[in-house]
Amino acid sequence: MKLHATRPSGLNVITGYGEGYVTVNGQRRDSHLIVMSDRVLAWEVASFDALTADDFAFLKTLNAEIVLLGTGSKQRFPHPSLTAPLAQAGIGVEVMDVQAACRTYNILAAEERRVAAALLLE
Repeated sequence: MKLHATRPSGLNVITGYGEGYVTVNGQRRDSHLIVMSDRVLAWEVASFDALTADDFAFLKTLNAEIVLLGTGSKQRFPHPSLTAPLAQAGIGVEVMDVQAACRTYNILAAEERRVAAALLLE
């Protein structure tokens, strides 16, 4: 699906998604990634089932007020012990499928919120 949005200059916008990929500012991405308004990072995780405390510790360092965890084509919840350090630091965590995470990211980024979309692509 292609998404169309008006974006302020320099803001990263998710412009499309499909099975196993997302496009950011028109550039296709086929591996796990983190999208923020000012940067796009490769997220070096193996899979949802292999997520570790270190993966979430990295998310904590991004200075986001909310993390959208896109868990592939289906919504799957990580163990609460993995997300607890983010909550204790005052960082909100929302878990959803990748498509919903993409749409939500665009809305929050357009509102100039400090949002990070951590997307696990299948």
